[in-house]
Amino acid sequence: MKKIKVMSVFGTRPEAIKMAPLVKNLAARPEFESICCLTGQHRQMLDSVLEIFRLKGDYDLNIMKDRQTLSSITSSTILGMDGVIQAAKPDLILVHGDTSTTFAGALSAFYHQIPVGHVEAGLRTWDRYSPFPEEMNRTLVGDIAELHFAPTRANADNLEREAIRGDIFITGNTVIDAMATTVRPDFVFTDPALNALDFTGKRVVAVTCHRRENYGKPMQQIMEAIRQMVLTHPDVEVVYPVHLSPVVRECAFGILGGVERVHLIDPIDVEQMHNLMARCYLVMTDSGGLQEEAPALGKPVLVLRRETERPEAVRAGTVKLAGVEKEEILRLANSLLEDPAAYAAMAHAVNPYGDGHACDRIAQGILWHFGLSGERPADFGA
Repeated sequence: MKKIKVMSVFGTRPEAIKMAPLVKNLAARPEFESICCLTGQHRQMLDSVLEIFRLKGDYDLNIMKDRQTLSSITSSTILGMDGVIQAAKPDLILVHGDTSTTFAGALSAFYHQIPVGHVEAGLRTWDRYSPFPEEMNRTLVGDIAELHFAPTRANADNLEREAIRGDIFITGNTVIDAMATTVRPDFVFTDPALNALDFTGKRVVAVTCHRRENYGKPMQQIMEAIRQMVLTHPDVEVVYPVHLSPVVRECAFGILGGVERVHLIDPIDVEQMHNLMARCYLVMTDSGGLQEEAPALGKPVLVLRRETERPEAVRAGTVKLAGVEKEEILRLANSLLEDPAAYAAMAHAVNPYGDGHACDRIAQGILWHFGLSGERPADFGA
């Protein structure tokens, strides 16, 4: 039997975290030949994830440049993919989520008339400029893809409302599959600042904040809220791995630098981040992925954005949309720090994003699409 040659294309750290378990799942099945094409959109952060999951790229475009732009990422990926597709001749190209790599990879596949499978399909904010450029990237990929692997029923409903063509599968999110590998009770941090934290005597709050739409006043308000939260709660410590963006670092160190019990550290790898969340009390973030990951660990999440493309978590009660205004962020943080019932309600809510079998459903969906299985995979949550 001829194997289905599936090429997974990714280039950023979040993509790699969520695609690594899928690449390995496909490679372990006799029906597939699983290959990887890396764009290198995030070079150093991408490589650290590959090392953790023991993956190597079969092709590497290595596109990252100093001061790269959205246009340079997209054009370099499309040009690089020409040769890769001609050499590899895949039967299916998988892309993930909403990055510039995702869009360019899908468009390249379309130019070569190779079917596209979109992992983490159907997320929407309905605002084309927020998050930017992610909202438009994932919307455009939805029009290109023939297989849509939606994490939740709501994501699938979004695609159906848009009359998207192709097969839609509800799979759960592959990041829950990934966390079975990364989170361990005996994990030892390599960052000395994390190893020195007192996770039993203090309430540790994990923070990330880096999105473009939060640059300027919103980010200043977020940092001021975090500063005030720490000053008014003596048992709270904040750990903030600060993004390498000069804009983010200037704001973070300008407002939080030197504040007692605030640890501004360099970015950390996925294993350290997952294990930090597993041990922390609360997560405050403007990230997309952490909204899915933290609830799987029983940690309440305050989303430092005006909107979220993950409303399932809000409805489930694992996430609250805190916005970007200092007073509202403080109000919600204080509630979780001062009201045990409010904290317990979020910590014990059911995570709507997966059961650790998303990769199995995606593999089964591919087999069904190619006529190698008579059984369509059952939807997650059905």
